[in-house]
Amino acid sequence: MSDQPKTPGTDHDERETSYDVTAVESKWQRVLEELQPFRADDEAVLSGRKEKRYALTMFPYPSGDLHMGHAEVTALHDVIARYWWQRGYEVLNPMGWDSFGLPAENAAIRNDAHPADYTYGNIDTQLESFRRYGVSFDWSRRFNTSDPEYYRWTQWLFLRLHEKGLAYRKNSPVNWCPQDQTVLANEQVVDGACERCGAEVTKRELTQWYFRTTAYAQELLDSLDDLQPTWSSKVVNAQRNWIGRSEGAHVDFVVEGREEPLTVYTTRPDTLFGATFMVVAADAPLAAELVTPEQQEALDAYLVEVRKETEIARLATDRPKTGVFLGVHATNPLTGTRIPVYAADYVLADYGTGAIMAVPGQDQRDWEFAQVFDLPIIRTVQPPEGFDGEAYTGDGPAINSANDEIDLSGMGVDEAKRTAITYLEGRGLGRGTVNYRLRDWLLSRQRYWGAPIPIVHCPEHGEVPVPEDQLPLLLPDLRGADLKPKGTSPLGAATDWVETTCPTCGGPARRDTDTMDTFVDSSWYFLRYVSPHDETQAFDTRLANAWGPIDLYVGGDEHAVLHLLYARFFTKALRDMGLVAWDEPFSAYLSQGKVINGGRKMSKSLGNGVNLGEQLELFGVDAVRLTLVFASPPEDNIDWADVSPAGALKFLQRAWRLSGDVTSAPGTDPADGDRALRQVTHRTVRDAESLVESHRFNVVVARTMELVNATRKAIDSGPGAADPAVREAVEAVAVLLSLVAPYVAEEMWERLGHEPSVARAGWPTVEESLLVQESVTAVVQVRGKVRARLEVAPDISEADLEAAALADEAVQRALEGAEVRKVVVRAPKLVNIVV
Repeated sequence: MSDQPKTPGTDHDERETSYDVTAVESKWQRVLEELQPFRADDEAVLSGRKEKRYALTMFPYPSGDLHMGHAEVTALHDVIARYWWQRGYEVLNPMGWDSFGLPAENAAIRNDAHPADYTYGNIDTQLESFRRYGVSFDWSRRFNTSDPEYYRWTQWLFLRLHEKGLAYRKNSPVNWCPQDQTVLANEQVVDGACERCGAEVTKRELTQWYFRTTAYAQELLDSLDDLQPTWSSKVVNAQRNWIGRSEGAHVDFVVEGREEPLTVYTTRPDTLFGATFMVVAADAPLAAELVTPEQQEALDAYLVEVRKETEIARLATDRPKTGVFLGVHATNPLTGTRIPVYAADYVLADYGTGAIMAVPGQDQRDWEFAQVFDLPIIRTVQPPEGFDGEAYTGDGPAINSANDEIDLSGMGVDEAKRTAITYLEGRGLGRGTVNYRLRDWLLSRQRYWGAPIPIVHCPEHGEVPVPEDQLPLLLPDLRGADLKPKGTSPLGAATDWVETTCPTCGGPARRDTDTMDTFVDSSWYFLRYVSPHDETQAFDTRLANAWGPIDLYVGGDEHAVLHLLYARFFTKALRDMGLVAWDEPFSAYLSQGKVINGGRKMSKSLGNGVNLGEQLELFGVDAVRLTLVFASPPEDNIDWADVSPAGALKFLQRAWRLSGDVTSAPGTDPADGDRALRQVTHRTVRDAESLVESHRFNVVVARTMELVNATRKAIDSGPGAADPAVREAVEAVAVLLSLVAPYVAEEMWERLGHEPSVARAGWPTVEESLLVQESVTAVVQVRGKVRARLEVAPDISEADLEAAALADEAVQRALEGAEVRKVVVRAPKLVNIVV
């Protein structure tokens, strides 16, 4: 190989014994493309001939070429997928593109391109990058969610949910992103900002489409108990908090001049004796309904100011409290006291009924409001001794909580709540209620690049589903049209497309002009992979039940309460329709960290971006993959400034050189080989099994490095390259590296005299007898210094180890007749003698 160019990252004097990274990658890309070793066999699973494993990583948005985040998640994901192939499972490991939606559309608009042209161009680019990166995807199953062949079935599933009452349209206050000019689901608002672009979210009153996720709120919550052992606790807790189950009561307040009582939800009915006023959201219809003519002008003026504020500003705890008296009073159902009703901005219109009972003694915002408007404050929970704050929000015995019929005094919170609810229910004043923070999923978007909603609006028949035989309802091309967001769907301008006839009566009608959120596409894509080219159904139920649920899903925490929650909802709804037989889509979930640089998120503005393509050119695919896997546990962030792809490449070259040193023939029986090296090999393989299965991939790499070192030592200063144990060790290295560095592993396997592919070679068999340690080295310290090393049995007792240490000649010389005050023994590895 002396005529080959120097490989980047290697020393000059290693050129003669280094492989050409670029040539090796190109060679094995061609070979593997021909062999197709990762194509999943449906019949093997359906027949029961092989046990299945379904490995899935989140598919990408095609808004540009692959980046370091893609490189990390697919490298981590590929370790487990390749490991399953090696262990003899039939593995479904598909990949496609989440090609509809805001990320792709915004990128296309920025580049002055039609979304279809820009998106499919990027898909071609990413496909080539993925192929180069050597991930074990079954490319025969790929699809794009913007393909009519796919979104036909997204529309079909929408109609099934609509048929079951799980998709509906209503008018309500919605989250509005002023930059993307579209509505957002609650889950897409993070700290008051759009999770896509970061713009502050406002509220609008619009008629929109929703999925009834709340119909499954309790089951979505309960099922988290089953997922807790195999999902990231961070993700499970995020979903628990988002679903937000709370037990409380709906309480009825009689309001002057209003026939129906005003009902509010409270989690603390035990504090009802301290409700001294009520607050209605200023922009809720209820405020306009309750206000007296004398106070109308004041409310109107206040509303002008409220509508200038963002929701996040309204909920801030450190802003002055403002409000307007609505001119009416309500009656506290437990005290009979007449209490005033105010409109204020710190209550939101879409929270419950848009009204709260204010208990200033137990709520800080109510306390501050009461202070501003000089309203009574009554504590109903005894603060601890020495409490010198304002509102007390902790637990304690009830105080000031009695009337002629009920006395909560002295009760703890839970008992007081139960007693209060029983009293309210018995007198028709309220009822115990379970409430959820979770709201229905707002799915319609005022944007172009998405699946059209298959509904026709008829003046006579209302909402009419598009007939199934007319699906897919194709997205109009609109080339040349201005697709920049304007607050209304660009589809509204496509008159020829919008104006249609009613499928029911044949009269004039209009198509719905909104498109579906891209999260609808990704809520069921894992099901389409089982039969991606089926033209007769969304997915083959028989195959879905054979392959599903997904055994391991790999992705990021940013989708903790977005995609993951929506996919769980879809799965449960489809189960109830008889389309799948399982309750949860993802049996296990591995959450990966981020790739940062210099302690900060990579950003062009910060000048700390790392270009994946450049790293691949400099160090090669295997070195980049090895670096990402070895850097840290999967869930931790990787700081590119702290890692060394050049060092990874040098290690791979060292491992590769081993395969050229082996001189024994393929198939040589290693039984008579060097036992010490065989023990290292077999312990490494056995340890790798548990390490991969517990997702400690970085430790697998570390153990493989140790095996490479032990093998090099055996070749250079031990039994030599002809020893069968050396071949066994190098073959094990090739199999272990096939999980992380596929190209050098293939090259090693070929040099060892085997046919490709090493990825399907099978996991090395471990001999249990070689796992038994015949002896271990015990270190003996005197006065803190090592004075002896003893070879002892692994199961030696502490008493025997102490006796052996004290009898050793070197230890006796070190003691020099000094009195032994204490002997600390940690069998079988340490004895510390204190004199």
